[in-house]
Amino acid sequence: MRQKRKPSMATRLVFQAFLDAPGDETYGFRLAAATNLPSGTIYPILRRLEGEGFIKSHWRDVDAVSQRRRRRYYELTGDGRRVAHQATEKQRQALRLLAPGWSGAS
Repeated sequence: MRQKRKPSMATRLVFQAFLDAPGDETYGFRLAAATNLPSGTIYPILRRLEGEGFIKSHWRDVDAVSQRRRRRYYELTGDGRRVAHQATEKQRQALRLLAPGWSGAS
């Protein structure tokens, strides 16, 4: 899979958040908190990246005890990890300064 255009700053923030994530997968709300991007920005990016084959997702069912609704979890694919590294390599430190990162995503 090939990326057709240079990723936007918001997309690079999402890529950096995936690369810095404490685990292999996360859900959209935590990505939004880690990147400081609104849901109206983050979810279209996630849909586009999934359509391009850079991330994959799956639904995780509700925890009956906490009565949470199901969540969609996302993770980088092999191609996605390669593209994420390429897209963020020159601005990695700046991207980390622009977003609160995972400490702000608890």
